[in-house]
Amino acid sequence: MQATRGMQLHTKMAIGFAVGITAGVLANLYAADAGWLAALIRYVTDPVGQVFLRLLFMLVVPLVFSALVLGVIEIGDPRSLGRIGGRTLVYILVVTAIAVSIGLVAVNVIQPGRGLPPEVAETLLAESADRAADIAARGGAVSGMDLLINIVPRNPIASAANGDLIGVMFFALMFGIAATVIGSPGTRSFAGAVQGVYDICLKLIGWIIQLAPYAVACLLFGITAKLGFEVLVQLARYVGTVVLALGIHFFVVFPILVRVFGGMSPLKFLKGAEPAILTAFSTSSSSATLPTTLKCAEERLGVPRPVARFVCTLGATANMNGTALFEGVTVLFLAQFFGVELNLFQQVTILALCILGAIGAAGVPGGSLPVIAMILAMFGIPPEGIGLILGVDRFLDMCRTTVNVGGDLVGSVVVAKSIGTDDHMLPAEDGPAPSGAHGAVREV
Repeated sequence: MQATRGMQLHTKMAIGFAVGITAGVLANLYAADAGWLAALIRYVTDPVGQVFLRLLFMLVVPLVFSALVLGVIEIGDPRSLGRIGGRTLVYILVVTAIAVSIGLVAVNVIQPGRGLPPEVAETLLAESADRAADIAARGGAVSGMDLLINIVPRNPIASAANGDLIGVMFFALMFGIAATVIGSPGTRSFAGAVQGVYDICLKLIGWIIQLAPYAVACLLFGITAKLGFEVLVQLARYVGTVVLALGIHFFVVFPILVRVFGGMSPLKFLKGAEPAILTAFSTSSSSATLPTTLKCAEERLGVPRPVARFVCTLGATANMNGTALFEGVTVLFLAQFFGVELNLFQQVTILALCILGAIGAAGVPGGSLPVIAMILAMFGIPPEGIGLILGVDRFLDMCRTTVNVGGDLVGSVVVAKSIGTDDHMLPAEDGPAPSGAHGAVREV
């Protein structure tokens, strides 16, 4: 019993993954039409999985709102930071958009969610038909221009109640920008209150994630009992797609940015960043890697200390290239898996949501799950599919954390090069590190 209590969460999730897969495949082989199996899924495994998903949905609005508001405030006073904050923000948005685009292209080319036997595909289509029809009806009734206008919510509370994540994100961004510009004692008090909401969300997610091993087992049992061994093939293709897209971003995009915009040899950069990269991969934690990241940026890559502290600390909160890419691939994979067709405009919308969602993801293991779940629901994709990816998430977390940290180091080199000798644009050397409103660096 003591050994079980001391077991790490990702180990428990791996066990839950194995138990759910094994039991589901065996049930599919030997009791596919049994009445007791249908009752077990309906009254036991499905309810457990649904409660887990509802707990995640419960935190989406307060989590995304508080994280985005604090993320904007974290940039600080533009008058004291000069253009460094703006350049860092532009870098984050552009490079994260590139990352998500790579993921979307990879999913559309490889099609990891396709290839299920026709009878299995028909079953999934029938189960998700109501959701898909509802999304299609809303999409057909609203033009592209209307969707663009609807980014600005008429009533942010109604947007939150209706699960309109885009409206909530836009409202949070505007709130954060206004609070940053005003900078009065009242807005600082407001930021403290939002920080409290964010901290509470982190604690609640930490508790909810403790239920993940059991939810994984239940969700996977229900899926594999219906689909059988075919689901494992699709899962392997999904993992390969994520790793390939992350590899392209890390080994192609980053070297180009370092060479063209940073004026540094990619080999020199990789050698200098090696300690931070290895630490990120082994710990799966941006927070645990931050001291090593700062040391690499300053001592091994020659980035001025103020730039390294600002860009790497802010980047560890907002520059989540790997996480955004992972979210985009996951959403499209599950859409393909469940037979939900998404047009180009919907995929571009997912791209934008993943860019903002990566900023708003919580700083705990599995913190991006609420955002993924909400995006799935917005596009009529069964959120139960999250159970498929939780069992392999530990390895993917190691990979995407490596990309996140690598992106922070690339950003510090690029921003330092863009500033050049304009020392008046730098924050003071002896000032405190810009830890931001969050008070702690987040890992995703």
